[in-house]
Amino acid sequence: QAQPVESGGGSVQTGGSLRLSCVTSGYTSSSTYCLAWFRRTPQKEREGVASINEYSITEYAYSVQGRFTISQDIAKNALYLEMSNLKPEDSGTYYCAPRFGQCPRPIVSDYFRDWGQGTQVTVSS
Repeated sequence: QAQPVESGGGSVQTGGSLRLSCVTSGYTSSSTYCLAWFRRTPQKEREGVASINEYSITEYAYSVQGRFTISQDIAKNALYLEMSNLKPEDSGTYYCAPRFGQCPRPIVSDYFRDWGQGTQVTVSS
């Protein structure tokens, strides 16, 4: 499996929107897999933001519920994170991470071993 590659980060003002993308390979052909977004902020080393599995069942951190939407395009090996109503506390480096097997609940990084380089999101007030 190739290393995930994230893109789509940038700088926006409070209330703005961004769409992150990630390309993974070798996972969505599995019968059971999990794709997740994490972020590193000054407050948290690696916080689970959202996850999606082979049935497109999703899970979100409480802090982003109702504002972020995770989705996938299996044919393109692509994972997305639509972020709206962004807040300064959403600023950080966002990573996508795939794994074989079920999505852990809560979304914790211990179960993931393949990480991309991340993409920076900055939300100004």
